[in-house]
Amino acid sequence: MTDEESTNRPPLARGAYLLPNALTTAALLAGFYAIIAAVQGETVAACVAVVVAGLLDGIDGRVARMTGTQSEFGTQYDSLSDMVSFGLAPAILVWSWSLSSVELAGPIGEKIGWLSAFFYSACAALRLARFNTQAGVADKRYFQGLASPAAAGTLVSTIWFCESRGIGPAAVAWPMLVLTVMLGALMVSRLRYLSFKGGASRERERVPIAWIFVLLIVIVLLAIDLPAVLFTIGVLYVTSGLVMTLRGRYQRRRRRKPESTGRD
Repeated sequence: MTDEESTNRPPLARGAYLLPNALTTAALLAGFYAIIAAVQGETVAACVAVVVAGLLDGIDGRVARMTGTQSEFGTQYDSLSDMVSFGLAPAILVWSWSLSSVELAGPIGEKIGWLSAFFYSACAALRLARFNTQAGVADKRYFQGLASPAAAGTLVSTIWFCESRGIGPAAVAWPMLVLTVMLGALMVSRLRYLSFKGGASRERERVPIAWIFVLLIVIVLLAIDLPAVLFTIGVLYVTSGLVMTLRGRYQRRRRRKPESTGRD
């Protein structure tokens, strides 16, 4: 390396911003506790821990943007935390709660449960890796594929809902296996999901007053029946990606038809 190249090279950043990384560490702690609770059979506690990790994950990025403390270190640290909280913790939870009871004849029968959980975890890792490589060029209004926090939230809210309704894990073992594999596949799919991030400016972060009223209703419903509302929100959001993608393809086809008719 020449002297000129060494002088033009940006200096290495020393240290890290405290507040956003402290929130990321708290999310990592919640995800780690979810794993411990799942292993010990404390299903509801594990579900709550994953939900708390999701809330903290949503806060740390906004805090970093609002305070101007974004950094490459924070981005990578956040991804590692997400892998624990939304990749490993939900997979271990769904396996220990239900998938461990799945049985099927044949050599793969005893392994299909934990292999499905591993599939989900591997898809979460792929989703996070793809997100990091596209961070600088992707449209911030949308996610390509289901985000790992949303997938984890849907999975644990389903478990929590079943627990609150007294539905035994063995009774829903196969539906949970299908849901686990489906959520993993959606994370690495090309379906578009709203990110709710919008632009970075303060004006674009303003919302109509009606949205505050809707938020108030959601908070009241969460207080009435938290597992059911979280489960409903998860199902609606997962479905929205398929609807949005199909609608976008339909609109593009409609725009192409007049062009082809005009050339004829």
